Amino acid sequence: MLVVHVHVHVKPEYVEAFKAASVENAQQSVQEPGIARFDVIQQADDPTRFILVEVYRTAEAPAQHKETAHYAKWRDTVAAMMAEPRTSVKYQNIFPDDAGW
Repeated sequence: MLVVHVHVHVKPEYVEAFKAASVENAQQSVQEPGIARFDVIQQADDPTRFILVEVYRTAEAPAQHKETAHYAKWRDTVAAMMAEPRTSVKYQNIFPDDAGW
């Protein structure tokens, strides 16, 4: 499993719109066969900061995800909402192993 944390800092006036667009994208993303999990989480002490937790079943799944219409819609919709460019960190899943998902 490949786990990606996408760090997003949103302009304060766009927090609710970002949440709505991201939840819509996540709901569609979890329907993809290569995605095991897709969480949208908001920082408790700074509501303008989010992490998208994306759990992929294969190394190819992130590229496949980025080819979907719902990802393109999300990317284009939220681009102007960001206070700074989003960043990501990739992790390798240790536990639970693939059988646990």
